[in-house]
Amino acid sequence: MSGAERPEWVVREDAGASVLVALYLRQVLGIRAPEELPHLRGAPAADAYDDSDEHRLRERQWLAYWAMTVEPQAHPSPVPLELVDGFETYAVLPVEGFDELRTVMQPHAADAVAYATAANERYTLQTRSGSASSYRAYASAIAEHERRVGRRAHSFELNVHVLPLTQRGVWWIGSLTVAVTDGLRGDVAAFDPAIQPIIAEIA
Repeated sequence: MSGAERPEWVVREDAGASVLVALYLRQVLGIRAPEELPHLRGAPAADAYDDSDEHRLRERQWLAYWAMTVEPQAHPSPVPLELVDGFETYAVLPVEGFDELRTVMQPHAADAVAYATAANERYTLQTRSGSASSYRAYASAIAEHERRVGRRAHSFELNVHVLPLTQRGVWWIGSLTVAVTDGLRGDVAAFDPAIQPIIAEIA
């Protein structure tokens, strides 16, 4: 990626099963936040929005769980974490303060894991069969950024989750993490300009 004297950049791309499980739960539990992020394709959604105090409490707990799932190092738990029964290794919650969320999550465990596993496998297959490596895709965007600003890109890290979302686009989901629609990621001509603003922000 760079020599010793040049800035370094690292892009990690995945369709993280833990992130997919969290988004599946967001959808089936009727949690709106983060409002800008579209729904997952092919996953069920809650019938109606619940604005009860109990639901708002679960929503707050889900948002904390989401932050810990997306960027665990940036959002450490003050108490130990434990795996949630039925979710294999794909969902962990703090041992205290998340009982309400844990209770409503558990009936959806098998379906959430099956959805996340299938989506992750699709991503893996597409990555193997794709002609363009992920390195080349980001190197091209970074080279274009460097031409525009007339300098080397600053060192940075970026995590990219390629997800089966209902809308095409790129969204920040953490301070170093974005979500990109799988269809957009697979479209070389469209992906380059779509990722440019993200690169411009951090490089």
